[in-house]
Amino acid sequence: MSQPMISLERVSRWHGQVIGLNDVSFQLPAGLTALLGPNGAGKSTLLKLVTGQLRPHTGRVLSLNQEPFANPVVAGRMGYCPEIDNFYEELTGREFVTLLAAMNGIRGEGAKKRVQEVMEQVGMADRCDRRIGGYSKGMRQRIKVAQAIIHDPDILIMDEPLNGLDPVGRREMVELMQSFAARGKCVLVSSHILYEVEQITDRILVIFKGRVLAQGNIHDIRDQIDKHPHHIRLTTDRPRELAALLIGQPFVLSARVDPKSEKLIEIETHQPDVFYGALPQLVISGGFLIERFHSPDNNLESVFRYLVGDA
Repeated sequence: MSQPMISLERVSRWHGQVIGLNDVSFQLPAGLTALLGPNGAGKSTLLKLVTGQLRPHTGRVLSLNQEPFANPVVAGRMGYCPEIDNFYEELTGREFVTLLAAMNGIRGEGAKKRVQEVMEQVGMADRCDRRIGGYSKGMRQRIKVAQAIIHDPDILIMDEPLNGLDPVGRREMVELMQSFAARGKCVLVSSHILYEVEQITDRILVIFKGRVLAQGNIHDIRDQIDKHPHHIRLTTDRPRELAALLIGQPFVLSARVDPKSEKLIEIETHQPDVFYGALPQLVISGGFLIERFHSPDNNLESVFRYLVGDA
């Protein structure tokens, strides 16, 4: 892991008698990380701590190796796209982003050029001179992203940035986030839509009940959940023969033919890497025809379900 750009060390934060975060520690380097967790898990508290809107009650938060709370230096190098809308409705999109640019020290002709560049980046160049009060949800979301990136920040925090966007808009926003990460920026994006997160990044940070349950690559995390067997579904021309062959392997826990589909075998293994490595030779030596092959466990939804269910 490269030098961390965001770091939390044994951080706790209370809201009255309610614990928002409880003894949380992690480090995030440059790149794109998805923050996952159900409502009430502590995501908003975490983002407010990282962006300097809150101070931890215990522990230490570092953004760009400095404490972010009430720190203008950190604020000037960080972009934040909040989930909620908070606009000057009477302004146009261009005027609003120009105002935010000025607050970040970008003024004059340089500001005009930069605002135009950003409007093109977020797909608002042809609509930014209309009043924000008449914008659709998707247009408002694009303007929020524009103000977050106007000063080309080193850290970009995005809270549910895909809300309100159509499929084209979601794809464009994902590409924008990925381009930032590719330039050595740290991008932390909060989302609750798991299938969309899988299109954004394979690096996740899972939070639940104020604690971090897991951090890292989705597939590495799944491999570490030893309590839950890895499920694989395989469709073949001779399912009973292949199932009998597989059940004899030491790395296979079970292999059964699905009674609803005579060609489908459902397999369980605690050693998926060994299984995937051995399967080609078993299929070739037995002369089996594999028509379809996939794992319902090899996705973010199953990883999240297992983590939360065990917590």
